[in-house]
Amino acid sequence: MLDQLKGLTTIIMAGGKGERLDPLTRNQAKPAITFGGIYRIIDFTLSNCLNSGIRRIYVLTQYGSFSLDQHLRVAWDIMHPDLGEFLYSMPPQQIMVNRWYRGTADSIYQNLALLEKERPSQVLILSGDHVYKMNYLEMLDFHLGLNADMTVAAVMVPRREAGSFGILQVDANSQIQNFLEKPADPPGLPGNPDYSLASMGVYLFKAEVLVAEVIRDAKLKTSKHDFGQDIIPKLVGRKKVYAFNFQDAAQGTPRYWRDIGLLDAYFKAHQDLLGPKPVFELFDPDWPLRRRPQLSPPSKYLSFKLPVRVEDSLIADGCVLTGAQIRRSVLSPGVRVEAGAQVDEAILWDGVEIGAGARIRRAIIEDGVRVPPGFKIGWDLKTDARRFPVTPEGVVVVPNNVVLEE
Repeated sequence: MLDQLKGLTTIIMAGGKGERLDPLTRNQAKPAITFGGIYRIIDFTLSNCLNSGIRRIYVLTQYGSFSLDQHLRVAWDIMHPDLGEFLYSMPPQQIMVNRWYRGTADSIYQNLALLEKERPSQVLILSGDHVYKMNYLEMLDFHLGLNADMTVAAVMVPRREAGSFGILQVDANSQIQNFLEKPADPPGLPGNPDYSLASMGVYLFKAEVLVAEVIRDAKLKTSKHDFGQDIIPKLVGRKKVYAFNFQDAAQGTPRYWRDIGLLDAYFKAHQDLLGPKPVFELFDPDWPLRRRPQLSPPSKYLSFKLPVRVEDSLIADGCVLTGAQIRRSVLSPGVRVEAGAQVDEAILWDGVEIGAGARIRRAIIEDGVRVPPGFKIGWDLKTDARRFPVTPEGVVVVPNNVVLEE
């Protein structure tokens, strides 16, 4: 497998604006936003690479790239160029054309010089804004064993919920017969009609096939220059295109994968981290998740007249909780919660301060926000909606550029 890795070039697409996550992505790319208290979303894809033995990585950036570049430099400057390892951040070069990236396929087209330099036999294309754990070598072994021209990683989703995904219709041998973008009537799996296969946005190509297809696509004026909407449908029937089912081989159940594309999805994914048996386990010594090191003191719980009560939550370093109640919440470093305050099902970013007696429920609060004593968020959604964004499922989002009056 080491010989196969030598012929592999890995590209992570991390330039998306993430408009549906606004205001969290107002000043930064989606892969750079905080997740799970101490991580950035791109840390999960990069940890997958590291744990899979992949240490030659290009990260394609574009929108709001400064915070992402800064994070990559501080958290991921661990590669050794003298051993042939690297992690390079690549903004649009505008050498071949004078424009920004028009889509996922166009981002590869504009970086064909990288493939010309590397001369790989296979190219692994990943998204930097998904949360999951995946050994990419399993997919590479599947891809090479079938001599596939392209392999798409896919996860099983209940058919009744599949209409919000890009769906792969496959035969009994996992060869893709069709790609359907958010179909009204999703096709079921052969032998398992209650489930459909959703594309994960993880692709493996023979290098020569990838190069030929993105060049062909770049010439089409009607194309959206997207892998899902353009490249895959045009490959089906002409090339050997397969779906790699991302599942637990022993139980036949789908493994965890989340596309953090909506604010409600971001909120739900945090709830997946909690509980005695979380849906997505961060405490996994067999699959370590790397992140930016921070020099923070231990968290401190202070009980004077009121005890500190923490239920089913993740508390990062450097937090100070004074006579507060925290339930099913995720607190980033440096959060302070004062006496009598209640925080229920909330995500608090770095340095958030919750004043005494404040009550927070089902909210996402960005870094540095100071919530005054006695202030309520999440208890009266009509009032909240006049001040903050509120999601369709009733999650209040407090941006870091607001000043809350006592």
